[in-house]
Parts: sequence; structure tokens; C-alpha cells
Amino acid sequence: SPQVQPFLPQWLAQPKLVQKRIKDNLIPIKDVPGIHPRLMKKLQMNGIETFFPVQAEVIPAILQSAANGYLLGQGGYRPRDICVSAPTGSGKTLSFVIPVVQVLLDRVVCQVRALVVLPTKELAQQVSKVFNIYTDGTGLKVVLITGQKSFAKEQEMLVQKKVTGYCSLADIIVATPGRLTDHINQTPGFSLTQLRFLIVDEADRMIDDMHQNCLNQIVKAAFQVENDSGSNMLFQRTKPGPVTAASSCYPQIPLQKLLFSATLTQDPEKLQQLDLFQPRLFTSVYSEKKMLGDGAETEQDTNKKYTLPEGLSQCYVPCDLNSKPLLLLHFMLTMKFTRVLCFTNSREASHRLFLLVQAFGGVSVAEFSSRLAPNERRRTMKEFEQGKIQLLISTDATARGIDVKGVNYVINYDAPQFIRTYIHRVGRTARAGKAGVAFSLVLRIQERRFLRMLKDAGIQDIKKNPVKGNALKPLVQRYEEALCKLEKTVK
Repeated sequence: SPQVQPFLPQWLAQPKLVQKRIKDNLIPIKDVPGIHPRLMKKLQMNGIETFFPVQAEVIPAILQSAANGYLLGQGGYRPRDICVSAPTGSGKTLSFVIPVVQVLLDRVVCQVRALVVLPTKELAQQVSKVFNIYTDGTGLKVVLITGQKSFAKEQEMLVQKKVTGYCSLADIIVATPGRLTDHINQTPGFSLTQLRFLIVDEADRMIDDMHQNCLNQIVKAAFQVENDSGSNMLFQRTKPGPVTAASSCYPQIPLQKLLFSATLTQDPEKLQQLDLFQPRLFTSVYSEKKMLGDGAETEQDTNKKYTLPEGLSQCYVPCDLNSKPLLLLHFMLTMKFTRVLCFTNSREASHRLFLLVQAFGGVSVAEFSSRLAPNERRRTMKEFEQGKIQLLISTDATARGIDVKGVNYVINYDAPQFIRTYIHRVGRTARAGKAGVAFSLVLRIQERRFLRMLKDAGIQDIKKNPVKGNALKPLVQRYEEALCKLEKTVK
């Protein structure tokens, strides 16, 4: 029976396609219209002369939607929400940093006008760092809220109490969901009623059930009636609805949502929850064949949901449970892999594997997990990027979305259970147009399911790469000694 295609709203069915091939489609920053000279200068100072395709499309679109400044005039013109689906490493962060900073350049009073929500502390730090570079010298204030400082300390960074009432100390907030929700509920004077941009990065993960509540709370806080003296009524927002004479006589600050993700859900119901306004979708995640319209498309092409970085080669190694650690050591010691990011499915597995490789010796190894304090994670990351650490063992939670410089290999020590996890892991290498290799160690009992999962996602170019038992023999004795050593220390 033919598969029933779910009905897609038009904006999902007919997105604006963005060039996938980054290297052949770089656009000189001077050719992208509407960027403020101040920001042009900043980009050049940071060595950025060209934009990636995503940036060249999305920056003007956001700027265009704020062409009338961030206040909305009569006639009820309201900017459309924007969704961007593009592979890891294609430059999503700058796509929102540049336009948001530019739109806020002329602001007079400090109010929270842009809020970026990210699933992990690392990502939030990374994004706030980029905001700091581009707001430097503008007077705009960026505040990072991830629960790394005490709650009271964060409150001091967000609001100040004056005789006349509270005033905001942040124009742009970069936050993780948990801490943000706490401030919405518990910090006196913390207000989102002037919020102009809500940016949700890694949106698919943020739409998942645990964070949906956070997004609802943000929107609720943004439309709250201020209980000040009536002075604020002028800029009071009304929940979006039909334009009436009454609703169009006051200027209102529109709330515009910008969603970014490598694996933006195609599920209309999930996107429905976000309550998007006439959204536009920019995507580089599409099947080339289908777009050529040569009539030769097959069933599989229509299901192609994800794009992987162009320079990525993928292999898998069928194996059994006991040969997994030996295979990793074989790659590191015999094959001399360098700059390897290795994924396991749990913190415990990461830790055990780390101890084992350490006990074996001969490989500079570190673990990267939520067990470590943030400053240790930063230090580890730095040493990995400098090449002092050759093997970094990590869980998905820690590594998601993080931009690690110069990963040559990704090794899936534990085969990922979900296609998204696979996409995000292997996307840590081959970033920004460079080459990289992903190896997955797949137990024989998992092999069928693993290949099926990739095939369903339209990924066909993964090669089987068996490693002969003889190749591992030389490692066995030392490996057994390492195991004994470990048993002792564990006891």
C-alpha cells in the first residue's frame, strides 16, 4: 500500500532552499545587503570575510523583518517567525547574533529584548561568547544564565532595584531552560514584556516534552500585563489576533520566534505547539534528486530527512562485546588515529572506558562528561583542540552542538539508538567544509537495526569495515593486564 504522507502546512512543504555545499557557495560579507557598517567592521576584525549559505539567507531575512525598528507601528504589520534547519557546523549561531545585535543597536532603555534558550551549559557559553564579541563597545548587555553562579548572583546580574522600581541590566539573555524558568517565577522585577526575539537553538531538543513547559512559560511571561502604574499601557501587548481598530492604534513590540536546528522536526503537531506566526522555513536539509524534478525519484528520496556534512566518510565495524575496547585501542595505537571524539551511551560507560584506556597506557585520553566541573570541561576541550589529548570520551548530553575544533574521527563506541543521535555525533567532525571520518562499532545483533535506521533516513553511503581478529591479537595480553589492574583499583 502506498505510504500516506502526512499533510504538511505549506511553509514546511515549500521551504526556502539553502545551498548545502558550503565551500563552493561562500558569499563575501559585502554582498549581503543591509548589514550595519559597525558590524561589518567587527566581522572583519574577527577574520570573517565570507558568509556560509545559511548566514547569507537568514541574516537579511531577520533584518528585513525588523526593518521598522523593533516597535510595531499602525496597521498591525507583524514579522513572520523563522525556522532554520541546517547541518551541524553550517554557521547557525552568527545567523542570529548579527541581526539581533544590529536591530538592538539603537535601543535607548535597557530591557530584555532578546532571549536565546539552549539545552546545555556548554552551548549557552559558546553562544554568549559570540554575542559578547559582537556587542563589545555597543553598550548592549549580554547576560549568561546557566546555573553556574548562585541564584542570588544571577539575580543581581539581571535586575537592579531602584527607588523608582526595578530596572533591567540585560538586553540579551542566553540561558538554559531550568534556570530561566526559576527566574521567571522567582526573580522580582525580571520582565519579558518587552521581549522582541525568542531564539530557540537546537530546537528539536527544546520542543521535547521536558522543555515545552519552559517555552510556554516564556511566552506567557512575554504577554503578561505589567501591574505598574498605567504608564506602560501604551506598549501593552495583546495576544496576536485579528487586527482591529483598537489593536492597531498602539505601537506594540512583536514577539518573533527564531528556531534553529540540525534536525528540525517535520512533525506539524510538534511545531503546532510552538504557535508559530506565518513561519518561513530555511533549510539545506533536502534530497537533491527530488528537487531536480527529473521524475526519477524513488520512495527513498522522498524520505530523506537529514543532511550530513559533505566531507564526512562513514564506516561501521561489526564486532562483539569483548572486542570493542580492543578495537578502540587498535585504532589509537596500531592505526595511529589522532584527535578522536569517542561516544558512549552513558556516563558510567564513558568513565569505565576512560579508566580502561588509561590503565592500558600509550594513549593521551580524557573524559568529557557531566561528572566534571565546567572549568575542567573547558580545560579538557582546550587541550583536545591543541592536540595534547588524542582521545576524548564523551556522552551525547555533553557533546551535543558543541563546536570542537579539528576532530578527525568520531567513533561511536556504543551504536546510537536514534538517528538524531547519530547525526549529531558524526556532525562533530567534517565541520565548516573540512573532511572527517565516523566509525561505528556495531554489535552483530544490532547490525540489522542500525543499517535499517540509516537507510530509513536516506543515508546509504556507509561502508562495512571489518577488522580481522589477527589485527587485535598483539594487544590482548596487555589488555588483560590492564583489566586486572583496574579490578584491583576498583576494589
